[in-house]
Amino acid sequence: MAQPQKTPTQQPEEAGPQTLKAKLQSTYFYTIYLFFVRNFRKAKAGCIRIHKSFRRSVRRTFDPLYKWYVYKRLFPRVYRKHAASPVDERKVVFVELRLPKLTNSFKVLYDTLYRDYDFDLHCHFLRNTYVTRRQYRKNCKVMLADIATAKYVFFDEATNVNGCFKMRPETVVTQLWHGCGAFKKFGFSTADAIFGATREQMEKYPFNRNYTRVTVSSPEVVWAYEEAMQYTPESGVVKALGSSRTDIFYDKKVIDKAFENLYALMPQARGKKVILYAPTFRGRVAKATTPRVLIPEFMKYCLGNEYVLLFKHHPLVRKRPKITDFCADFAMDVTDTMTIEDLLCVADICISDYSSLVFEYSLFEKPMIFLAHDLENFFDWRGFYYDYNELAPGPIVENTTGVIDYIQHIDERFDRARVHAFREKFMASCDGHATERILEDAFGDALQAHKRETPLPDEPYHLIPCAADFTEVEEEGDDPDGDDGKETAEDASKEE
Repeated sequence: MAQPQKTPTQQPEEAGPQTLKAKLQSTYFYTIYLFFVRNFRKAKAGCIRIHKSFRRSVRRTFDPLYKWYVYKRLFPRVYRKHAASPVDERKVVFVELRLPKLTNSFKVLYDTLYRDYDFDLHCHFLRNTYVTRRQYRKNCKVMLADIATAKYVFFDEATNVNGCFKMRPETVVTQLWHGCGAFKKFGFSTADAIFGATREQMEKYPFNRNYTRVTVSSPEVVWAYEEAMQYTPESGVVKALGSSRTDIFYDKKVIDKAFENLYALMPQARGKKVILYAPTFRGRVAKATTPRVLIPEFMKYCLGNEYVLLFKHHPLVRKRPKITDFCADFAMDVTDTMTIEDLLCVADICISDYSSLVFEYSLFEKPMIFLAHDLENFFDWRGFYYDYNELAPGPIVENTTGVIDYIQHIDERFDRARVHAFREKFMASCDGHATERILEDAFGDALQAHKRETPLPDEPYHLIPCAADFTEVEEEGDDPDGDDGKETAEDASKEE
């Protein structure tokens, strides 16, 4: 029986390409093809890793020389050049080290000056660890040129840029600090710990110098800041004037607005209690990570009918865990959408670990839970000023099960008297009038001289616009290298 013949159009499609492929597979050219075509992306990624590793090695080799030039020669020269001009008695400068906006430590004080006084307000955002090394250096130079003729300067975080020269005596420098109380060690208190720079490095490139005043939340913690910043009690630099940003917690309008913000963002929170989880970061500042110990799915299964859960990660953490679709109606990451002040106002329960926000939350005298699953490791890494087990005004648990168990029995287990004693010890100077005391201490008689006859409209504290940045053209010849790499952990401030 005759076999059916294939049509001319079928034969090239079935036999031709298969024959060509079989011939290629029998040669060395096909192996080369697989390597350069199929594995091109892997090869490219490998080359990129080698290149980055080489650049890091070069930078580590020349970093000591780079830091010496920048902090011992370049920055002091920029400051001295502009300090030759007279001091501007109206100029007030706020220096934000990392973030692109004024953070909570500055906001109330800045808004008060903007609304009630006619000072010339300047703001600088250095963006340390967030921009290239070249850009950070430029930002610092512009800032130094500005504060060189400023009468008043405010910081809220330590930086070796401020410590690399001697400030002119006419300038009043106030360190507001970014945390209340005294929890985790910092500065010279960490000289013998894994965290932070060595004692030799901190002495060579000091982070806390030129301060006229350092404001703290209570007389109880003055000693800790003096130890960390290397000031003596006789100097009187560290003073318990209170924390300016805590004043808003005594304002009912602010609290009501915080609830409005919450319900607009998360309507399902209406009628339910709010659990806030706000852990501190782990690791070094430049590569901060967040703990992943609290399981929202388990929390929803046990507490979802009565509570909602809000995550507020540390602002230095850039990679955060995602909320699954299963928990979308119960949990939400509000790190970028709600301020920590608003969250402290609306939270019925606060879960944290080693964050100083527990000091501020104690002003509300509400339940706190300390989810400290890595307590021993964190103590070895950084250390505490007080015994953690005695300090914590709430239960210390290691996992989600412990958190749920306490919340389910919170009515009989919550000890309000313990939280009240904690508040009186560590937040005694935070009575709603801290901003007034800080302004009087920093400005003295000049405060009344610059008071507006008619204050500007009393807007909510977070809606008042920020002053325009001071700008200056970078001088040619001040750039010692062409490195566009970002600041490394060694270059960045080792403070939190």
